[in-house]
Amino acid sequence: MKNKTSIITPRDNEHALQDDEFIVSKTNTQGIITYCNRTFMRISGFSEAELFGKPHNIIRHPDMPRGAFHLLWQRLKSGREFFGYVKNLCKDGSYYWVMANITPDINASGTLVGYYSVRRKPSAQAIRTITDIYQQMHAEEQRVGPQNGPQASVDLLMETCRAQGFDYDHFIMHLDQQ
Repeated sequence: MKNKTSIITPRDNEHALQDDEFIVSKTNTQGIITYCNRTFMRISGFSEAELFGKPHNIIRHPDMPRGAFHLLWQRLKSGREFFGYVKNLCKDGSYYWVMANITPDINASGTLVGYYSVRRKPSAQAIRTITDIYQQMHAEEQRVGPQNGPQASVDLLMETCRAQGFDYDHFIMHLDQQ
């Protein structure tokens, strides 16, 4: 399966962030990259010129359910920050996992100008747990079809969180503390 925004073929080779590394990027309100740090360039394999001015989903891995990004945009558009685990695609087809924190970027006059994201290395246990959940979300998206799939998989994710006794934010934070 190929990434919709590129011709990169995923392969089963993981790159991992170091414990003390952070990936930082900024986008405009449409998700177009306006800033990225050197760690982002190094781990993704893309140069600054290849990232700037491109949609952030240039690194979207096909293993990610559409519902995860549906939830991300629901939260951001309502002015809330987003925490979540994301599997990203590298230029060479390999992948890397991050624990992402994405926040609205508001200027001094109170206008939304974009989004700011800081990503760090997630725990191995969090990746194992979220991988299973994302596979279930993918299956739900396939079951209900493309029009209703993203929201149906978000609903499944929220029910999974409730079954564990958490709301979404607390569930995500709990995964990295196991």
